[in-house]
Amino acid sequence: MEGALSGSRCADCAVAAYPAEPVCPRCGGPAEPVALSATGTLWTWTVQRYAPKSPPYAVPGTGFEPFAVGYVELPEGVRVLAALDIPPERITIGMPLRVTAAGGVPRAAASGVTV
Repeated sequence: MEGALSGSRCADCAVAAYPAEPVCPRCGGPAEPVALSATGTLWTWTVQRYAPKSPPYAVPGTGFEPFAVGYVELPEGVRVLAALDIPPERITIGMPLRVTAAGGVPRAAASGVTV
C-alpha cells in the first residue's frame, strides 16, 4: 500500500526514527507515532546487482534485474533506505526525491521540489 512514511518522535529528546519504534533509539524515552515528510535528498546510493535472499525476496517471473537503492535524508534528520525509481545514469547525490511507503521497502522518485 503506497502512502506516507510512518515514523516516531521521542517525547523527551525529539529525535525522529524510521520505522516507528515505541522507544527512542537515542535516549530510551517514550516515542509517539508521526507521519514523516514525503520529500528529502539523496544521501548515498548504489546498484543492487545480486538478487537478495529469498525469502522474503520473491524473484519475478522475468528473472532478477539490477536496481538502484539509496538512503534518502528527510528534513526530520532520518535516513530512509529506498528503492530508487530512477535510471542509474540520472542519479546524483543531493538530488531531491519524493519517498512513498510501498508495502515493504519504500520507493523514491525524482522530485522537482527543492528540499
